[in-house]
Amino acid sequence: MSIIISGAELTIEKVVDVARNRVKVSLDPMAVERIIKCRQMLERKISSNEIMYGVNTGIGEFSEVVLDDDQVKDFQKYLIYNHAAGIGDAMPEEYVRGAMLGRINVHAHGNSGIRLEITQTLVEMLNKGVTPFVCQKGSVGASGDLAPMSQIALLLMGEGKAFYKDELLEGKNAMEKAKIPIPGLKARDGLGTINGSNVLTAMSALFLFDANNWLKQAEIAASMSLEALKANMGPYTAKLHEVRGFKGAIRSALAIGKLVDNGDLKTGKVKCKVQDAYSMRSTPQVIGAAHDALDYARSQVEIELNGVGDNPIFFPDENIQLSGANFQGTPVSLPMDMAGIAITMVSVLSERRMNRLNNPALSVGLPPFLTKGAGLFSGMMLSQYTADMQIVEQRILSAPASIQSIPAAADQEDFVSMGMNTAIKNFQILDNAYGILGIELMAAAQALDFRDYKFGNGVIKAKEVIRKYVEYLDIDRPLYKDHNTMKELVKSCEILTEVEQVTGSLQ
Repeated sequence: MSIIISGAELTIEKVVDVARNRVKVSLDPMAVERIIKCRQMLERKISSNEIMYGVNTGIGEFSEVVLDDDQVKDFQKYLIYNHAAGIGDAMPEEYVRGAMLGRINVHAHGNSGIRLEITQTLVEMLNKGVTPFVCQKGSVGASGDLAPMSQIALLLMGEGKAFYKDELLEGKNAMEKAKIPIPGLKARDGLGTINGSNVLTAMSALFLFDANNWLKQAEIAASMSLEALKANMGPYTAKLHEVRGFKGAIRSALAIGKLVDNGDLKTGKVKCKVQDAYSMRSTPQVIGAAHDALDYARSQVEIELNGVGDNPIFFPDENIQLSGANFQGTPVSLPMDMAGIAITMVSVLSERRMNRLNNPALSVGLPPFLTKGAGLFSGMMLSQYTADMQIVEQRILSAPASIQSIPAAADQEDFVSMGMNTAIKNFQILDNAYGILGIELMAAAQALDFRDYKFGNGVIKAKEVIRKYVEYLDIDRPLYKDHNTMKELVKSCEILTEVEQVTGSLQ
């Protein structure tokens, strides 16, 4: 199986397949023709001494400096050198692979003016598993992700470092071991490799894939807690949400309905209140709003994945080039700020339900802190502390990065997206979300052990999976192992996979 790269139809799922699952890629023959045609146009313009930004001029504040023929030859090399200015530990390889895939898809449009050898080399690097060492931090998300993309471009000169077969090697050595010819950089090749927001977009694609799976598990946790708290199931009827019209809320209500199907609460055999607290009966509206936010973010990310993010952009059919700002990361960073906030919001809802499970004044007959030996034992009291700490960290991280622009390059680049900050902090938010949801799932499983009525089919299956990894809390024990186990269980999506085999898709 391989994915054909044509400049179109690149989805979040395909990014995951290539970046994370190492599915191979190939260039569409029509894309090859477009790349060659655009390069031929560029070379004609170079031969006629036409002034073109980033080809025979400097960049940024130096865009008015025209380079002579000898300088043009060295410019691409020095461009990559001075932009490979990141800092910090290596990015996960999946981020880098996703960025390379995105850049190949940009080239496939035939508007970048690079040589075909450059794009083909990136394809070979993906297929043979040569992943450049790229520092985590350094991009401001405008003029593209210049610092991290430049560390990718170093490999095209046989420089930098790269991971190959789980070993970090000098770039030239990695390319030689993989039997990939080093193309070098000629006019336009360097800037055409780095001038787009490909890293933050790839990271956003991976985040959205994982966040969608997390939201479905948030509905599983909610359903378990609702059954343990003897919830009135009326608020989870899809009809109620259809009359309002929000797609996410309808989706969430349908998912919860599937999870509690065939349970005594759903069939009305258990007495319940006329109205429950907001943290219970607002669940479809809140998780639904998060679904809608992620759907919008997905639409923006997939537009960016399939668009031409570059500067300048060449139009061979019209024999023109236009310089603009299609590298600007704001169209991705703004909705992705919202996506991170959405995960934090649903995490807060999860913690509030967990609080109701713990609190004897709110838990409809459950023992205090879900322990039979209250006083001698503290049960899950401290689990809430752990969830609360993570909530606070999420709230701090949920401050939007897209409004934090700091001018750079002598005010030539005086508004930037800070989209890399958004991408980095979103994964930190999600990491905390795995832990918070794991704690609610653990508490809900404990609470269900105190109930003697029949639960929904999806809820029963979720509890079965949890009990494979975390035992019923009969007497107090150190809970950090259980918390970490539950966090990894949520991250693995095993609960989701097993439950969907019973309920059908929760999508």
